[in-house]
Amino acid sequence: MPIKAILFDIDGTLVDSNDLHVLAWQEAFTAAGVEFDRQTIHDQIGKGTDMLVPALLPDADQATQVALGQVHGEIFKSTYLHRVRPFAGAHDLLAHAHGRGQRVALASSASKAELDHYLDLLDARDLVEVTTSSDDVERTKPAHDIFATALRKLADVGPSEAMVVGDTPYDVEAAAACGIAAIALRSGGFADDVLRRAGAVAIYDHAAALLADYAASPLGR
Repeated sequence: MPIKAILFDIDGTLVDSNDLHVLAWQEAFTAAGVEFDRQTIHDQIGKGTDMLVPALLPDADQATQVALGQVHGEIFKSTYLHRVRPFAGAHDLLAHAHGRGQRVALASSASKAELDHYLDLLDARDLVEVTTSSDDVERTKPAHDIFATALRKLADVGPSEAMVVGDTPYDVEAAAACGIAAIALRSGGFADDVLRRAGAVAIYDHAAALLADYAASPLGR
């Protein structure tokens, strides 16, 4: 069945931000008196605060989770956001999908403010039909809420007519929970075996590689 809509993750998929989020989280945890190495934090990137903090601090109460998320957000916005750059081919990938008549959604665990910033960074406002951020849902990835909400906003598109493009196992797992297949990109820094175990139907190096193989990829079949 032809793919009518593509739900794109942003961080690590379209923009090179994962390592910067790791640094912001590391600073936030250190400020709270907790130390984690970068790899431990990276392994949780792709989740929102509601999922990431409990994974690393399972005994943290709700107030602590919220406070850590706020500190991370402030650090990321003030220190790192201006350093984020789009991956090569990211804009062109969105434009190609749009040009084929496929509906484009951005579905991210980022905040709405960050998502809006990335829309401009990617020069994608005329290409994207639907956006969903952590502000729109109760639970972020790997829960299915973000992709389920994006699919509802698209309307008239069933799970088998959509596909997710992401960079983390949490994107793939969240997509599967909605009955949507997912392509994974290595640009977020996750190993192939991790992405395959999560259920990725195909793996590409980055946005430009997926664009180059678009016609033969699950998006173009």
